Amino acid sequence: MSKSTKYLLISLPTSITPSHHRDDALDAITATISPDNGSVTPFPIPEFKIGTLDALVQQADELAKLEAACQGVVGKVGDALRNILDGDEGQIEKMKTVNDKPVDQYLRTFSWNKVKYRADKSLAELIDLLQKEAASIDNDVRSKYSQYNQVKNTLATLQRKQTGNLATKSLAAVVDPRTLVQNSEYIETHLIAVPGQQVKEFLKTYETIAPMVVPRSATLVAQDDEFTLYAVTTFRKHSTEFVHKCREQKWIPRDFKYVEGGKEEERREVERVGGDERKLWGETLRLGRTAWSEAVMVWVHVLVLRVFVETVLRYGLPLDFVCTLVKTPGTKQADKAKRNLDEKYSYLAGNAFGRDKKGRVKKDDPNELHAVEGAAAEYTAYVSYDFEFN
Repeated sequence: MSKSTKYLLISLPTSITPSHHRDDALDAITATISPDNGSVTPFPIPEFKIGTLDALVQQADELAKLEAACQGVVGKVGDALRNILDGDEGQIEKMKTVNDKPVDQYLRTFSWNKVKYRADKSLAELIDLLQKEAASIDNDVRSKYSQYNQVKNTLATLQRKQTGNLATKSLAAVVDPRTLVQNSEYIETHLIAVPGQQVKEFLKTYETIAPMVVPRSATLVAQDDEFTLYAVTTFRKHSTEFVHKCREQKWIPRDFKYVEGGKEEERREVERVGGDERKLWGETLRLGRTAWSEAVMVWVHVLVLRVFVETVLRYGLPLDFVCTLVKTPGTKQADKAKRNLDEKYSYLAGNAFGRDKKGRVKKDDPNELHAVEGAAAEYTAYVSYDFEFN
């Protein structure tokens, strides 16, 4: 499926042809759109149970909001897949299938899922069912993706501690415990990461920046390209002031407590969290693939209900209409297809469309004529919804 592919789901009364036959209506639509602008496929829609006119008007608004929500869920699942796969478009496209079919094939061979969404249920029941399913998919993906991100971030933090500079990395593998004064009631050792360009200043002044720093106690512990790590001994009652003064000088005190076997424990922790991250990556990817498939199916079923409800409101009873899926190569061709349909079937809108002096269709005030709460859809003389998958 090309990223630029745009679909139109349109419904027209069979009265657009003298025979009132669906096949003739489909032929007329195909000829109007023209092969240059898109391909036309019949799109079967069941006849659902119709309630009152007031209920239909309310359901049209509910479905408009629900469709926007479904589109959002599909987009969020797609974003999760993109992040999981580090933007690998080839792999992302492989994940984006519906019941293991390419999306285009699913749409061209669409059949209402009568097992999950029984057509003998009321429209209100179907809307409620689809709404709950979309919310469930959204919650499942959000929860699993959040869980994966937490573990991924934990692993990244642990890895930074293994590979960062002396100001940030773990010191378990760096510090020899013999350089530390331990278990003393009166004195303690501080580890200070000093930027390379400040080493001379540090050695010159560290003894005097706070009271009761043990003279000549600065001991070189380790060095990298950015920092030099020193161990400095002070009396405990002045430790807080010494640490504070070091921070003022832009020297970085490192909290460190020697633990027997700490280096090995850190290595095991990295391995454990790494294993958790790999496991969750696989789980999140599998869920993302399934969720994208299910989210697209819910979205398309909601679109079908929108077409049906709008068809009843537009064309009335008895129901006699043809629904088609128009696949276009992009927005430009989709707009041309709609203009062709507008030109030919503008009479269906009654006085909503006029014509200019050259006979071209002129729309009077589309915003007033077709105001759907939460949507800014352009008014057309026929039922039409366009959508695409990113």
